[in-house]
Amino acid sequence: MKNTTLCYIEKEDQYLMLHRVKKENDENKDKWIGVGGKMEAGESPEDCLLREVKEETGLTLTDYRYRGLVTFVSNEWGTEYMHLFTATGFEGTLRTCDEGDLVWVPKSEIEALNLWEGDKVFFRLLKECERFFSLKLRYEGDTLVETKVWKY
Repeated sequence: MKNTTLCYIEKEDQYLMLHRVKKENDENKDKWIGVGGKMEAGESPEDCLLREVKEETGLTLTDYRYRGLVTFVSNEWGTEYMHLFTATGFEGTLRTCDEGDLVWVPKSEIEALNLWEGDKVFFRLLKECERFFSLKLRYEGDTLVETKVWKY
């Protein structure tokens, strides 16, 4: 089982999105996702969030919120617990990412991107839920076959 973080950094009604086009054997190849990654030994979700955002973007987060826990179950990739954050404050200069292309995308255009089906579910929940949510997404291959939501 792996633990990861994912963050959607917000600026002027846009999210910073990562178009995953640079890594070989990438389970997210050609998809648009937020920034984040795998937790290292001894890290909290917040430690991982801050480290991964800095590594991938060059930005230091100054204002962020833990929004939800997403449990991915897959017959190909195993189980993953993803800690989902949004951020509205940051410092620094955006740099080139070695995992893909970083692009500020208007929120109204996000759904038109090549996203995982489950990502569309948690974008909807980010809009609907002021508080915390838990989401279970079960995939068979690339097909989303089950969705369960708990709102707190």
